[in-house]
Amino acid sequence: MEIGAGTGALTTILAQSDHPLTAIEIDADLAHFLQGLPELAAVEIVQTDALAFDFARFGKGRRWRVTGNLPYNIGTPLLLQLVEMQEGPEQIIVMLQKDVADRLAARPATPAYGSLTLATQYAMQIERLFSLGPHAFYPRPKVDSTVVRLIRHPQPPVHSADARFLLQVTRAAFAYRRKTLANSLRLALGIEPARTSSALRSIGLGPEVRGEQLELVQFAAIADHLHH
Repeated sequence: MEIGAGTGALTTILAQSDHPLTAIEIDADLAHFLQGLPELAAVEIVQTDALAFDFARFGKGRRWRVTGNLPYNIGTPLLLQLVEMQEGPEQIIVMLQKDVADRLAARPATPAYGSLTLATQYAMQIERLFSLGPHAFYPRPKVDSTVVRLIRHPQPPVHSADARFLLQVTRAAFAYRRKTLANSLRLALGIEPARTSSALRSIGLGPEVRGEQLELVQFAAIADHLHH
């Protein structure tokens, strides 16, 4: 388990937990300070950048969870890494920049909807817990923050013949957001527009559709058509 919390919060979590905890802290001085606290003697404190931590090796063969206050500058790539992992965490509770939380729970045809939305919704159930304004922090940030809980689906909510290819298609669909899906996939993946148009027709849609208009289940059907 990764804990990105202050000493007091970490102590409280430790007192209430029957499971081993691993904390990741990038600041060497703070990591050294935490390692010297007797109340945290049972916590493994790893001094490293969370983006460089080997989560795959850490989580292999075990059930594990992640919780923390994610730094805004690495929140999105770190969350995406955890969400897309094989044997990833079964639950993630993190504080994120509010606009990132908005993207996780976005609906089609809204500005926040995108590949992050689809990748997360494919793997996890998303629940917004609460939001905090800048006044709750010191020093004050310039943005609001939101705590979200992500619970991994026992099975993906849609069928996909190749989950990796499905995620490639969803990313490519938003690489050129203002273009049609057919043009986006041509530019990003080299897929001929005629093939994409055929895939769209198979689910009753025309060739002028943009990626932002499609739901996850439609992307899955299109990806399977293109994959075959």
